[in-house]
Amino acid sequence: MPKVIYIQPDGSRREVQVEAGLTVMEGAVNNDVDGIVAECGGACACATCHAYIDDAWMARVPTMDDMEDCMLDAAYERKTSSRLTCQIEITEALDGLVVHVAQNEH
Repeated sequence: MPKVIYIQPDGSRREVQVEAGLTVMEGAVNNDVDGIVAECGGACACATCHAYIDDAWMARVPTMDDMEDCMLDAAYERKTSSRLTCQIEITEALDGLVVHVAQNEH
């Protein structure tokens, strides 16, 4: 099962196993990872699952679509590495993915 590493704003790390086919957001919610609020439940409608993809992984995650890009405009402190974790499906190729949790509760 692929592993996802969630890094909190304070630098603490949480490594969890996420079943392939689930999203990075579902992996966080299913494992009680702080900071991934996911108010809309993964419908790409709220930006509360916002995270920053680690630079080493940017080229390996699928590109975002226009809907995600528009929704990220509502995210707090959007960066070039910003993604909605509900839009990234876990595959074996993403084993070891590192995401930095954004400030989603402000």
